[in-house]
Amino acid sequence: MNGAFPLVFSVTSGKGGVGKTNISVNLAVCLARLGKRVVLLDADLGLANVDVLLGLTPSKNIFHLLEGEAPLHEVLFPTPYGFSILPASSGMAELCALSRGQKFELLDALDEMGNDIDCLIVDTGAGIGDNVLYFNQAVQRRLVVLTPEPTSLTDGYALIKSLKQNHAVEQFDVCINMSSDVKTAKDVFTRLYNACDHFLSGISLDIAGIIPRDPEVRRAVVRQMPFTVDNGQTPAAKAVAALAKTVSDWEIPANQDGNIKIFWKKFLGLG
Repeated sequence: MNGAFPLVFSVTSGKGGVGKTNISVNLAVCLARLGKRVVLLDADLGLANVDVLLGLTPSKNIFHLLEGEAPLHEVLFPTPYGFSILPASSGMAELCALSRGQKFELLDALDEMGNDIDCLIVDTGAGIGDNVLYFNQAVQRRLVVLTPEPTSLTDGYALIKSLKQNHAVEQFDVCINMSSDVKTAKDVFTRLYNACDHFLSGISLDIAGIIPRDPEVRRAVVRQMPFTVDNGQTPAAKAVAALAKTVSDWEIPANQDGNIKIFWKKFLGLG
């Protein structure tokens, strides 16, 4: 992770139930272990559940910040695992009601975060709804989570297609989750790659990680604890640790798109 600005990337998917939020949480744990200052933004505005996975109960969320009811330092919620979360809740009407002046004030408040973090992880919702596309346009890189299920592959392709054709987004990284073996995961990636290569010219698609199916993941979810903390030696925990090292090596653009303020500017509709 190089450059003068924080790395801002999404963890996203075309289909729900692929383990996207669980990967976001455990990736945050592992990046923090690598010495990175990490904030995880729960951008699944309709079904926010990062705090649930962590067993935490923040008293404030991003909408208190958006409405000017609480400053950033009161909304950022430190976890016991070395990173902080920016929690969300249902709905987004409050954002639409902000005046342009309020949005600029909020932008100044949020920009302070850029000096204090190395990485902002944006855990989006699933699908191709406006909010999902909105956040995926604003970030520097996108980690698309798939599983070997055919519907996951189809919906993941739909997300990539929508971002490419409607918003000129061309670079994607892929994580295959809950795979029975490496060959199966590579086959899934190859099918996605071939479809993108055939129908979507100009797409850059790389495989960033393969997370094996692991019964310890479900047990950790029930205990509301990251599986990389509950037992860091399981196959899934080791795979996410490897994914974190890959992410930490991603290049940060040496231009204004690397500025975290640009992310928030796009998010607030000011760019």
